[in-house]
Amino acid sequence: MASSSEKSAVISSSDSSQATAWQNFKRLVSYAKPYKLGFIAAIIGMLGYASIDVYFLSKLQPLIDDGLAGENDNFMKWAPLFIVCAFIVRGIAHFIANYCLAWVGNNVVSDLRQKLFEHIMAMPVAFHDQQSTGALISKITFDTEQVLNSVSKSILTIVQQSAFVLGLLGLMFYMSWQLSLIFLLITPAIAVIVSVVSKRFRKVSKNIQGAMGEVTTAAEQTFNAHKVVLTFGGQQREFSRFAKINKHNRQQRMKMMATKSASVPIIQVIASFALAFVFYAITSDTLSESITPGTFTSVIAYMTMLLRPLKMLTNVNAEFQQGMAACVSIFSILDHEKEKDTGEQSLDKASGTLSFNHVDFSYDAIDTEEDSDGKQQSKLALSDLCFELSPGETLALVGRSGSGKSTASSLLLRFYDTSSGEILIDDTNIEQFKLKDLRKQFSYVSQQVVLFNDTLANNIAYGKPEATETEIIAAAKSAHVMEFAEQMSHGLETNIGENGALLSGGQRQRVAIARALLCDTPFLILDEATSALDTESERHIQDALQTLQQNRTSIVIAHRLSTIENADKIIVMDQGKIVEQGNHKSLLAKQGAYAQLHSFQFE
Repeated sequence: MASSSEKSAVISSSDSSQATAWQNFKRLVSYAKPYKLGFIAAIIGMLGYASIDVYFLSKLQPLIDDGLAGENDNFMKWAPLFIVCAFIVRGIAHFIANYCLAWVGNNVVSDLRQKLFEHIMAMPVAFHDQQSTGALISKITFDTEQVLNSVSKSILTIVQQSAFVLGLLGLMFYMSWQLSLIFLLITPAIAVIVSVVSKRFRKVSKNIQGAMGEVTTAAEQTFNAHKVVLTFGGQQREFSRFAKINKHNRQQRMKMMATKSASVPIIQVIASFALAFVFYAITSDTLSESITPGTFTSVIAYMTMLLRPLKMLTNVNAEFQQGMAACVSIFSILDHEKEKDTGEQSLDKASGTLSFNHVDFSYDAIDTEEDSDGKQQSKLALSDLCFELSPGETLALVGRSGSGKSTASSLLLRFYDTSSGEILIDDTNIEQFKLKDLRKQFSYVSQQVVLFNDTLANNIAYGKPEATETEIIAAAKSAHVMEFAEQMSHGLETNIGENGALLSGGQRQRVAIARALLCDTPFLILDEATSALDTESERHIQDALQTLQQNRTSIVIAHRLSTIENADKIIVMDQGKIVEQGNHKSLLAKQGAYAQLHSFQFE
C-alpha cells in the first residue's frame, strides 16, 4: 500500500512543478548564500566590465567633435594611453566576473548534486519501486550540469549585457532624448516577443529533460542486459528502440533551436525599423540644426551596438529556461518527503524474540478488485500472517513465487509498513524503534546479490566497516570465500569489479553470506541465499549456517526444501496466506501442500 508520506510527496512534487521561473530561480539562489562574497565579487566584475565599455563609448562624441576636428589636441595625445588602460581594467573585470561566477556556480551545483544524491538515498523503497534508475541518474548528472551551464551563463549575460544596455540608453538620452525616445517605442513589442518565447523555451526545455532521462534509462537497461540481448539476438530490437528514443530527443532539441533562431531576427528586424526612423527624423530641420555630427554618429553607433546585447539577452532566455526546467526536475525530487522515521525507542541488541500478529499488507491500495458484493477492496500481498519465534529458532518460508515470502522479510526491515496488524521484536512494535537501530538487528542476504566495485575485504566488511582483518578472514573462511580468494592475485584485497564482475554467481553469493556473518546480528534473513551455489559449496555453506543459526533467530526463504529440513518451524504460503505450518516431519505426515512440494522436488 502506498504510504501517506509517498502520497504527500507526490502532491508536493506537483506543487513545485507549478512554481514560476522566478520562484525556482530564487530557490536556486538560496543555495548560493554560503558563497555570497564570491557572488558579489562576480557582480562587481560584470558591472565593471559593462561600465568600461559604456565609458569607452561615451568618448565617441568628443573624439569626433573635439579630437578629430582638431579643437582639443590633448584629447588625441592621451587617447592611446586611455585605450590601453581601459582594456587592462576591462580584462581584469572580465576575469573576476567569470572566475568568481564559475566558483560560485560549481560550488552550488556540487552542493545541489550532493543533496540530491543523499535525498534520493533517503527516499522510501516505494519511491524507488516506481522510479527508473536511469532517470534518477540523469537528474544527478545531466540536470545538475544543465543548471551549472545554463544558469551561470545566463547570470553572466543578463547582468553584464543588461548593464551595458542601460548604460547605452543613458548615453543615448544624454546625447539626444528625441532620437532615443524613438528607439524606446519598440520596447513593448520586444517585451511581448520575449514573454511568448520564454513560455515556449520552458515547455521545450522540460521535454528535453524527460527525453534525456529516457536516453539514460534505455542505455542503462540495455547495457545491464548485454548478455541477454546477445543470447536472444535482440540487438536490432534494442537498436530500433534506442533510435526511436534518440530521435525524440533530437526533435525536442531542434524545437528549441527553431524557437531560438526565429526570435533573434524578429527582434532585430523590429529594432531596424526604429533605427530607420531615426535616420528619417534627422533630416528634419529642427533636429538637423540642434544635433552635431558627433552626437548623431554616437547615437546611431549606440543604437547599432544595442542590437548585439539584445540578441544575446534573447538567446540567453533560452539558456535560462533550460536551467529553470532542470531546476524543476531537481526540485521535484527534493520536494518528495524522505522516508519517515517515526520511532523514538533505541535498540542496542535484541534478544531475538519475533512475532507477526495478524499482519496484512498491500503494495498499492489503488490496485483493487471487486469482492462478491461488488465492493472495492485492496489486493493483499499478505493476509492475516501470524507466527512467533523464540531466540535461536529458525523459521522457513516456502511456497510458489509470488506467494509473499520476500514481502514478509521486507516488512521486518520496514522497507514497507504493514497495512494492519503488528510485528513485534522483544514484545515491542517495530514501528516504535528508530529505523537505524532496527535495521542493525538484521543480517540480510537476498537472492539478488549486490556487490560494490571494491576489494573483497571491503565488500565483506560493508555492514561492519570497523571490522578487523582477523574478523574479516574468519567470516570469509566460514562462508568458504577464502577457497577462491587465496587464488586471486591480491587475495582479499583484490578488486572484484562492478557488482563482482570477476566472480562467478556462486562466489558472489558466498561473499554476500560472509558479509552477513560478519555483522553478527540477532536476526538473520536468508532470501534464497544458497540458490546460486553448486552442490559442494551449498553443503559447506549449510554446515556454516547451521552453526551460525544456533545463536540467532533466522528466517530462511527457500524453494529448495533440502536446505530447510532442520528448521524449527516451516510455513507454507500461497497468495499471501498461510496454508500449512509445522516442522518437516509433521508437514510430511499431513500429506498436504508441503508434502506435495517435497514430492515434486525429490521424485
